[in-house]
Formats: sequence, C-alpha cells, structure tokens
Amino acid sequence: MLRCSHFPARSKAKSLIVIAHGFKGFKDWGMFPYAAAELSAEHEVITFNFSHAGIGEDLLNFTELEKFARNTYSREIRDMEILLSYLSQHPKFGALPVFLLGHSRGGGDCLLYALEHPGEIAGVISWNGVTNLDLFNEGQKRDMREKGRSHVLNGRTGQQMPLDAVLLDDLERHAARYNLLERMKDAHFPVILIQGSEDGDHLRRGSAQLTALRPDIPWVQIPGGNHTFGAKHPFAGTTPQLEEALELTLQFVDRILAESAAS
Repeated sequence: MLRCSHFPARSKAKSLIVIAHGFKGFKDWGMFPYAAAELSAEHEVITFNFSHAGIGEDLLNFTELEKFARNTYSREIRDMEILLSYLSQHPKFGALPVFLLGHSRGGGDCLLYALEHPGEIAGVISWNGVTNLDLFNEGQKRDMREKGRSHVLNGRTGQQMPLDAVLLDDLERHAARYNLLERMKDAHFPVILIQGSEDGDHLRRGSAQLTALRPDIPWVQIPGGNHTFGAKHPFAGTTPQLEEALELTLQFVDRILAESAAS
C-alpha cells in the first residue's frame, strides 16, 4: 500500500514536487515533513512511502520487515508509476509541471524514473543521492546467494533488517537498465545534485563520476552537511545545511520553470 501525504500550495501552485525517501527511510522521517511544508509555499508537494519500505503505523520502528526484505527497484519504480499516473489525472495536479526530489536511494529512483518516462518529468533534484543502485557489500551478496537472506543494521533502531535474494536477482537481471551512469550520458531532462560535504565517500564519488560524464549537471556541495543535512529522527529542528538544500531546490525549480516559459 502506498501511503501519501499532501502539502497544499499556500499560493497559486507553480509545480508539483514529489519527494521520494531513501533506503531505511520513510515519508515521515525527520526532515521530510518539514521540507515538504517549506517547499509548499508556491508548489504542491506530495510525500509517499514506497509500498515495501518496511514502515507501518509505528514511526519509530520498522514493523513490516518481510516487505522490506523484498523491496526491489522494479517494485519501487512500479510504485512511482502508479502514484504519478494517478497524480497526472488528478484535477488539482494534472496540469502542473512535475519535479522529483529524491534523497539517497530515492535520488537514484528519481533518475531511473525520469530516464524511463521521457517528457513526463520537468526536473530531478537529488539530495545526497546514489548513482550506483547496488548498495550491498560482498558479504551480504554471499549470504543472499547461499542462504537466501542477508541483513543490514538500522543504526537508529538497532534492527537487523532482512534482505532477500530477490533483491540481488533484480539487480543482476536488470543490470543494463540500472546502469545510471551509462544511461545518463544521453539523458536530456534537467538535474541538480545537492550534497553535503560530509556525505559518504561512496556517494560523493558517484556524484563526481556523474558530473564528469555530464558537466552540465550542477553539483552543489553544502559545507558541513552530512547525509541528512544534520537532521535527525524524530525531528529536532532545522539546520543551516537543510535550509541551504531547500533554497537551492527552490532556485533550481524556479530556473527550470523560467527557462521552459521562455522557450
């Protein structure tokens, strides 16, 4: 089931912004409700949980771990197709330009969705996003192959979250489809990478690789920003790094809309 939240525009809406959470994330995690509310000054904003994100009614612990264990990229893209198809037919949202904002793994989902739906997305905003969709280490892959299941620790909750072999099967079966760096070489939709200077090395290397291939994609690095721009769950208030990410996001959306209107 897709759980969604709507943050109505507080003035005439310029666009629709759809926010995709990351691995071990959910729509009500820490900064997302605040960020959505801030972005809704002049935009309709939708946040949602992927159907197999693993989160239920308890917003502190994951209670749907068997779903989490089977949450493939194929399933996440299908979730986005269902949601965005519905929104495109909605009288309030259907005529608005659509921007995708993805955090971490959600950034990779947004790039993949836009690659597969050319002309549908006005732009993609990646917050500390992945460019390599393979998030598993060799030990996890070995366990998935040999035992059918591995685990990943949730550092916040202490839960060992299951990872079933279907995740690895999906990655291997769709290796060409999921090769974002190769596919982005020929993409034409607008993208911005917004990343903390203290984000993980592997994610920063991925951003460097993408922008080396596509120098036209801006990579804005926020000094002192970590993977969540300093935000925590439960939300303890905003941070200067989160405020900068929000301002950069709004500037990007306004620029793309202005360029579209002028063309």
